[in-house]
Amino acid sequence: MTSWKALSRCRSLALLPFVGLAFAMPDTTALRASQVSPAVDFAAWARGASSPGGGTAAAQAAPAPAPTLDYDFFKTSVQPVFLTKRPGLTRCYVCHALGAGEGNAPAAMHLERLSPGATTWNEEQSRKNFEVVSQKVVPGKPMASRLLIHPLRFEAGGELDHLGGYQFRSANDPEWQTIAAWVKGEKSSAK
Repeated sequence: MTSWKALSRCRSLALLPFVGLAFAMPDTTALRASQVSPAVDFAAWARGASSPGGGTAAAQAAPAPAPTLDYDFFKTSVQPVFLTKRPGLTRCYVCHALGAGEGNAPAAMHLERLSPGATTWNEEQSRKNFEVVSQKVVPGKPMASRLLIHPLRFEAGGELDHLGGYQFRSANDPEWQTIAAWVKGEKSSAK
């Protein structure tokens, strides 16, 4: 354990309260130049100063912004997947809109019911579905998105507990790929 006396000899003290850790940057002025790497000034880096590769350390480490989910692509390409009947399985719509089986669970995705006689959702229903379904994805990360992982066959990286069966045998399934493209930010070309 580091003593406060040792810490007092340090030039900077960085606290990481989010993980409950503290570490100290030693005063490197007493070290000979041959002992200190001239390429990295860790104290300056911690303060957000420019790093050797150019730009600030924060800018270099910042991940790319998550893509936005496209409503038109959802409406024309993703929503039809929920109505598709797959051999040996029920349609997503049966559980997730009509309330059968797992579709009743509080955390389940709840799609809008189709209007009587309709074969697809109207504009208002589609907008509500978009809001609900968007909550089940991590934009830009298909394999972190429950919408894609939950109905994916376990052997292909999915979850064990989808009571509606494995709607997708693998991540290569064309409909799985359609949803993944939406999660990755693909836009509708019909704009």
